[in-house]
Amino acid sequence: MKFDTIIVGGGLAGLLCGIRLSKEGQRCVVISAGQSALHFSSGSFDLLNALPDGTPVRNPLAGVEELIRQQPLHPYAKLGKEKFGELTVLARELLLEAGIAVKGEEKANHYRVTPMGNLKPTWLTLKDLLACESDSHLPWKKIAIFNVLGFLDFYTQFIADEFRKMGTESSIHSFNFPVLECIRKNPTEMRSTNIARLFDKQENLEELIRLLKTESGEAEAIILPAIVGLGQDDVVEQLQEKVGKTICLLPTLPPSVPGIHTQQQLRKYFQHLGGVYMLGDTVLRVEKEGRKVVRVYSYNHGDIPFVGKNVVLATGSFFSQGLIATSERIYEPVFDLDVSFSKDREQWYNLDLFAAQPYQTFGVKTDDSFRAMYRGQAFENLYVAGAVLEGFNAMKEGCGAGVSVLSALSVAERILSK
Repeated sequence: MKFDTIIVGGGLAGLLCGIRLSKEGQRCVVISAGQSALHFSSGSFDLLNALPDGTPVRNPLAGVEELIRQQPLHPYAKLGKEKFGELTVLARELLLEAGIAVKGEEKANHYRVTPMGNLKPTWLTLKDLLACESDSHLPWKKIAIFNVLGFLDFYTQFIADEFRKMGTESSIHSFNFPVLECIRKNPTEMRSTNIARLFDKQENLEELIRLLKTESGEAEAIILPAIVGLGQDDVVEQLQEKVGKTICLLPTLPPSVPGIHTQQQLRKYFQHLGGVYMLGDTVLRVEKEGRKVVRVYSYNHGDIPFVGKNVVLATGSFFSQGLIATSERIYEPVFDLDVSFSKDREQWYNLDLFAAQPYQTFGVKTDDSFRAMYRGQAFENLYVAGAVLEGFNAMKEGCGAGVSVLSALSVAERILSK
């Protein structure tokens, strides 16, 4: 099977890289083992919230230069300030083209509301989710929070308590429909994705509309857990139009309906552009000739290799097993690439749970073009993008999605420039 580019990993980085290449006429394949980190997404994309020394960043475009000075190995350092700015604009455009409506911009972080009701800075947020420009208050004085009776992944009282600290009073409402009884019989089935599938049916959505109109009272806005919109794009618009009030969604504990919907939209757009998406397949081995990858073999295709001019590794970090940790080392399991990590295992972690954990900066080494390093030398046609890269702390710096998106687009540009 011959392709221009083979992409190993079907998450945010892999799909955006594939979309960018496919838009320019390349024939691409994505080999995806299964769920990606998008299935656990908050519905927001962080770009840069803090510098490595902990200094908060309000304007990512202005802050990236100091980030590069503090951490020369950071993926953003390999982009440079000018390319960093260009790719943020391109990223937003591609998301919109893929049917993923987002709000936000790279010159000023806004604030998303977490599943616990706190405000956290971010770059882009899906349009239906609750976000605001202020870091201290919401735009309403009185809201109504609704939740499905027995849905335990949405903490209404915690959220109401946090909102009260910001000057917003909340009324809490629990509701139950007969259709929900089919998933209530088993507590493990009362999950956001299962509930969302029920509300993909118009008759159930209409019942929800009647309830919201009747019980929201004098509230200026209505807050719902993100349990709608799995298979539809315009659910919140329908609700707002028929209820006559602002309605916002709040992310829940995983699985994430907004994240899964984002994954579906990206995959759909990639395939619309001619890309091939191999779901549920795993790379078993590769063949190299010199400093080139020439053939890739997967579990589902046995002795039939994938052959491509270029290969992109976008398998994610420890969470998705793009990196594997043993008691002695950390390694990359597909190509056995060079990985940065401390040989002293006690240097992998900090005993202070809330401090920056060193292992989070471990990852695959690349040159300045994101070409993978193997035994100290760069491959000619193997590139690396996303969370598997070295040199950044996604949690403390608030840059996880940004690194995935921008490194993927940079890799695509490198391939297209050949």
